[in-house]
Amino acid sequence: MSERIKVIGAGLAGTEAAWQLAGAGYEVELYEMKPKKFSPAHRSPLFAELVCSNSLKAKRLESAAGLLKEEMRRLGSLCIPCAEKCAVPAGGALAVDREIFSRLVTEKINENKNITVINEEVTAIPDGNVIVAAGPLASEALSEDISRLCGGGLHFFDAAAPIVSLESIDMDCAFTASRYDRGGESDYINCPMNRQEYEDFCEALVHAESAELHAFDRRKEVYEGCMPIEVMASRGKDTMRFGPLKPVGLVDPRTGHRPWAVLQLRRENASGTMFNLVGFQTNLKFPEQKRVFSMIPALKNAEFVRYGVMHRNTFIDSPRLLDGDFSFRERSNLFFAGQITGVEGYMESAASGMMAGINMARRLAGKETLVLPPTTMIGALSRYISDVSVKNFQPMGANFGILPPMEPKIRDKQQRYAALSQRGLRDLQEFMK
Repeated sequence: MSERIKVIGAGLAGTEAAWQLAGAGYEVELYEMKPKKFSPAHRSPLFAELVCSNSLKAKRLESAAGLLKEEMRRLGSLCIPCAEKCAVPAGGALAVDREIFSRLVTEKINENKNITVINEEVTAIPDGNVIVAAGPLASEALSEDISRLCGGGLHFFDAAAPIVSLESIDMDCAFTASRYDRGGESDYINCPMNRQEYEDFCEALVHAESAELHAFDRRKEVYEGCMPIEVMASRGKDTMRFGPLKPVGLVDPRTGHRPWAVLQLRRENASGTMFNLVGFQTNLKFPEQKRVFSMIPALKNAEFVRYGVMHRNTFIDSPRLLDGDFSFRERSNLFFAGQITGVEGYMESAASGMMAGINMARRLAGKETLVLPPTTMIGALSRYISDVSVKNFQPMGANFGILPPMEPKIRDKQQRYAALSQRGLRDLQEFMK
């Protein structure tokens, strides 16, 4: 085919978009500024780099995240098979070895004869057929051009959690178990705290010193879905106990009782030598992270392989600008994909890239673009980011609340979630016919 498509950004959304276009027979130019230039959060030269977490959320079909991933699989996702090949134990979640995952995606892209990788920074949206998947940390020049095109941009802050080495965790003060016994017994290392330990930790966290933000990060908005742990602690002493430190579903074998609070550590790599502090995204200074987080008994001698960092994310006012097929309303051959559209989460970003790629291919072939049924998770997210009635637009991840309710209503939550998933997959299958 003579049509060439430019895809800007080789993150999860960009690689999925390029993969779909290449599979449809189109030649793709995939632009990625790494390794010549890195954003403040990225470190690896590989594609589809995971920054905040190595978890791609729940696997089970009776969950919103599980439904999303199954829909992606059926639509020919690039990232899902790669993730499954490098999965690490994480209870009911699909967590991956980050480096292996990025390497697998990079290899698949580089091996595809229809995809040409161009390692240079794009400073302005080019003419022609373009998918902008530059991510929430697009370079300053490109961000300015996007802002100009969109009449202004919106920003929020995203924070990444620290990682500690396995050998430095005091297992005499910890135990292995998955919440509610879902998954393998050793998928998570649990670091319990009694009431006094928790309250001392909370007090120290509230008064710890935060790092100075970069000039581009000095606005004070904090996105609720990725909130720094110190901000959460400042909202009340029990806030963390109903959030990332909730003890429900866990019993400390040393006492036979549920702890007052529990920090869970999730395996970060396939060899199990590094563990992520689940839910501990932070902007504390590095010495403060070491001092305060070491107050948790199991981490008193912790070696921090990576400290938490905080950076800016950007998303456009999609309901005003995009249609449900992820195309720009004022320019039919321009599509946006990824977190910049207001979908929140790794797999949500990848799914939007898939749909942008599928729909660009269909538009170039003279076919009608697609918005999946509203009963599917991808279809519901597509509608959310393009719903002109949405006020105060904020990013949205996969959740059952955005799906149409079941009729008649099913009272039992687990049965309702299972029914919603079954309905979504059934409707997707019918739609694909």
